[in-house]
Amino acid sequence: MVVAAYDDRREGFAKRYTDQLNAKGYQAQYGFNSARNLFFVYVNYFTELKPSLVDMKRVRQKGEFIDAWVRVVSGDIIAKTLATETKSETQVKQTEAVAVTKPVEPEPIQPVTEEKKPVAEQPLVTEQPVVEVLTEEEPVEEEGEKIVQHKQMTLGNTDVFLSLFYGTKNRVVEGEVEVIDTERSRFVTKVKGNDYLVLPDPKSKSGQLTLTCDVFGYRKIQHELNYTLPLADTVNEYIELMGTTIVVEFDLIRYQKGDIHTLYNVYFYSDAAIMLPESKYELNSLLLMMQEDPTCKILLHGHSNGNYHGKILALGPDKNFFTMQGATQTIGSAKELSGQRAGTIKEYLTVNGISSDRVEVKAWGGKRPLYDKHSVNAKKNVRVEVEVVQQ
Repeated sequence: MVVAAYDDRREGFAKRYTDQLNAKGYQAQYGFNSARNLFFVYVNYFTELKPSLVDMKRVRQKGEFIDAWVRVVSGDIIAKTLATETKSETQVKQTEAVAVTKPVEPEPIQPVTEEKKPVAEQPLVTEQPVVEVLTEEEPVEEEGEKIVQHKQMTLGNTDVFLSLFYGTKNRVVEGEVEVIDTERSRFVTKVKGNDYLVLPDPKSKSGQLTLTCDVFGYRKIQHELNYTLPLADTVNEYIELMGTTIVVEFDLIRYQKGDIHTLYNVYFYSDAAIMLPESKYELNSLLLMMQEDPTCKILLHGHSNGNYHGKILALGPDKNFFTMQGATQTIGSAKELSGQRAGTIKEYLTVNGISSDRVEVKAWGGKRPLYDKHSVNAKKNVRVEVEVVQQ
């Protein structure tokens, strides 16, 4: 949980701010991240990402660290001033930062507050850290310092963090984000949310990317981001610059009354109202949605492909939702099959604590196909849709 960042010439500032935080009762530490060439001051660390993101929201809401951010640290973090010491004293692997205990050398420390000229031997005047930024209006130069010309920030050299968060329940949401080349309307890739990554270059004139988050149980959200000029997009309310990372925020909202969405990742055995094991994840997403809102009622629409009539393998008395063991066999139509499939999902919800009067079932058979029954995509006609009818 990082609250400040300083360049590699400002260890004194990192230590001084750490001491100020500890005087207030925090257990702050600082360490040098060799990958970013920065000193990070942090007030907490975690071994898992999700709890750290939840805690970040909590820390920001308290007001003192409204810009606190989570930094996933890979590789070694080395205390720069101890680089000449033994490795055992200066390195810690993976996500643990080094608490620097060596005192600051008694040489003059230049403040990076609003002074336009460096003044030696002057104490730090604010409790909040200021990350040094060189601008034309306020040049900050120190004798003997090496002036480094940094490359223009693009998405090719900048970490992006795609934050999928459900604010109503203060919860991180698992899911993926589609990356689209906006100019050509072309799918590029799909990436995992709540992770640090480098987005691919669309190699288009505009450099525009469209990021689409469509997690079951939540309304689809679409954001735009420019590959070559991402800093210009930070004026958008859904983009923040957190230290050296661009954060794209997907503030997720649950389905609303009247919304209809397909359970695309719920699959059934052939001629059966019994689900394949890989259906569990999306089923549990539906279950969570129902658990979080006790007033929510849904209608499950069952669809099949064509006008099938023949055997139907249904749930047996043991209710094995994800295996054919114990299944019973009957004869029926496509409409009956589609209704039994929707009924199996209802049964799964009720077995897991959802009142049966909150779930209705409607069988359509093959009356509402998405594709022609002879199409290569005909299997997609076999589906169950969820309609929110009450909240």
